[in-house]
Amino acid sequence: QVQLQESGPGLVKASQTLSLTCTVSGVSITTNYYYWSWIRQPPGKALEWIGYISYSGSAAVAPALGGRTTFLRDTTKNQFALQLASVTPEDTADYYCARTGSDAGITWSYFDYWGQGTRVTVSS
Repeated sequence: QVQLQESGPGLVKASQTLSLTCTVSGVSITTNYYYWSWIRQPPGKALEWIGYISYSGSAAVAPALGGRTTFLRDTTKNQFALQLASVTPEDTADYYCARTGSDAGITWSYFDYWGQGTRVTVSS
């Protein structure tokens, strides 16, 4: 059974770096052809795709976040991570990690496994 679990601080100060880790069980993150994604939902707003790190280690980032976003992975721990730099209160959101088998656009129905999500609040 595939499971994803987010972990990281729930409170980050503005201008600092938000760091979250997703621990995956039930499947290797290097298994062809999965894309391990980060998604967020600010309070009262729609889901927003942040980007992914793929089974091969390649990455893609939403243009609006490209300059502040880094994806990492540790294949020995079967984890992947998000770092979002220079955060502001507008980065306050529920952050989710999820798996998709498609890198062709953002279709929410293609994400078959999700973590439960973690709320990150950015204080000013």
